[in-house]
Amino acid sequence: MKNGKAVVLVVEDDMLIRMGAVDLVLSAGYEALEARDADDAIRILESRSDIDLVFTDVQMPGTMDGVKLTHFIRDRWPPVKLIVASGAAILEESQLPGGSRFFSKPYDENTIIETMALLLSVETRDGPAPA
Repeated sequence: MKNGKAVVLVVEDDMLIRMGAVDLVLSAGYEALEARDADDAIRILESRSDIDLVFTDVQMPGTMDGVKLTHFIRDRWPPVKLIVASGAAILEESQLPGGSRFFSKPYDENTIIETMALLLSVETRDGPAPA
């Protein structure tokens, strides 16, 4: 959390969708960072210690997709909360690290905002998010 404001990293290869997701994060009152793929996201995570949540797409170019990215993040940065979205893949939350949330695209923006708020709430910051 930076200056009392949660920091959300949006990982999306489609520029227009990424811009929309960043606008959504900003409208929810959080600071937004952008990455175009998993490699870019990992570079950002390695350079910053204040990222609270990663909101990622599943299918993207690079060395890993969004599912592999979430597992990598959970192993390396366990406190980071995870939201995964996809327009093509339908995932069971059991395929994702514990506490992650999955949404099919197009997703309802209010539901994403509510989920971010839940994951970032004080009650869930020091422990696993409720299932």
